[in-house]
Parts: sequence; structure tokens; C-alpha cells
Amino acid sequence: MYITRRERFSSAHRLINENLTDDENKNLFKKCYEMHGHNYELFVTVCGEINKNSGFVIDLKDLKKIIQEKVI
Repeated sequence: MYITRRERFSSAHRLINENLTDDENKNLFKKCYEMHGHNYELFVTVCGEINKNSGFVIDLKDLKKIIQEKVI
């Protein structure tokens, strides 16, 4: 059995080379030199046998916690 969970999250960053001056970084990375963000959509699929007691491959609350701690 396969089960997939989708998570959405946002992240911000900027591109910078510490060996360059501010002007050199601005010229090289253009708009990406300024702080900006992206939205992401992550799909995690797990596969396993169905637990006869719970009926779950994995408890989705547990999967969400793993994704939050290890990825997001």
C-alpha cells in the first residue's frame, strides 16, 4: 500500500558570494541578491504493509511530524 502526504511551505533567501563586494554581488546575482522567497509543494510517499490493528501504513500525524522536523 502507498500513501502520499502533501505539505506546502515558504522559504526566503538571497544569493551572495562572501568573496565579492556588495556591488559585485548585485551585478552578478541581480534581483536574487535581494532577500526574496519561494513557495514549495512537497509530496512524500511511503510504502508499507497495512497494520492490522490500526489500518494505517503510517499515522499521518507521525508522518507530518517527521516532515516538519527533518525537511521543513
